[in-house]
Amino acid sequence: MDLLYTAHVPEGDGPFPTLVALHGWGASAHDLIGLAPFLHRGKALVLCPQGPVQVPIAEGVVGYGWFPLTLGAPPNPRDFELGTRAVRRFLEAACERYPIARNKLVLLGFSQGGAVAYDVALREPERFAGVAALSSWLPEPLAASILVQDAHANLPVFIAHGTDDSMISIDKGRASRDALLKFHVPLTFHEYEMGHEILPETLRDLVHWLENKVLSPIVLA
Repeated sequence: MDLLYTAHVPEGDGPFPTLVALHGWGASAHDLIGLAPFLHRGKALVLCPQGPVQVPIAEGVVGYGWFPLTLGAPPNPRDFELGTRAVRRFLEAACERYPIARNKLVLLGFSQGGAVAYDVALREPERFAGVAALSSWLPEPLAASILVQDAHANLPVFIAHGTDDSMISIDKGRASRDALLKFHVPLTFHEYEMGHEILPETLRDLVHWLENKVLSPIVLA
């Protein structure tokens, strides 16, 4: 597997429901692994790959990202594609190495990682059981470049965003929600009085969505 990553592997032989969690700008493979005990009661396989782009944080301190950021400008298409390609390669390798339940594979992304998760999941909706975007955005050029597929109707999407987010404004979260309507995905959208972060309330709603809409959906007779 090309990317450094952290893993939470539950007891047993599997196959396991699996979440691949993509961190945000300047973070690392360790950033989201702390969510693992709460997701599916710790019984899901959780893989957290590290972005390939180095981000200088301070002298001697380096974080990571999925594509370079330019303040106020959309992602460079070529750089963005390199990031999504790295994630796709990681997924292919992970499916070979780990006992992943292919019909219970979920992508989760925070901030920049959410933009990458949108791209990967919306282009291959039949491959994923759901996608969660936390404090993130769906770039307009990306939404415009993806064709609507029948399989989108079976791809639950969870969006969580803070009304006080100073890094990615709530307007971008709402615009992402609206852009997703054309894909006819089952959409869950939450706003919170928070900044660019994950609060316990966010985690609670994420866990509820994961259990009831994705891993063990309620089917009405």
